[in-house]
Amino acid sequence: MGLPRALQLRRHFQRVVLARPWLAFLVLGLAFSCFGVVTLNLVHLLRANAELILDNGAMALADGGALQLAELVANGYLAMLAYVVMKTCEHALSHWLADTSAFAPSRQDDAEPPSDPNQKH
Repeated sequence: MGLPRALQLRRHFQRVVLARPWLAFLVLGLAFSCFGVVTLNLVHLLRANAELILDNGAMALADGGALQLAELVANGYLAMLAYVVMKTCEHALSHWLADTSAFAPSRQDDAEPPSDPNQKH
């Protein structure tokens, strides 16, 4: 039995995008741009749509208010997806950039308890 589609997509994203810092940086920029464009006037448009529907009721819904509301909600979810992709790439790049494994302490250093700076020798 195969993996669920979402898990396959996640593994593919990790294998292709997050494994390559240059590509993660490129996807980070694209996701940031997408997030900015989608959310540019989202709150203002949602407020205006809600006022239209509250003022005109069923007539506003029939004239396209319901479709516009659905599109605005979909844009909100698209913005959220772009934000999650952006933060995931940022996280991967931050860990890649801050990787200090070459300077990591030896196992012997890890075995010793940390010394108290107030303790006298």
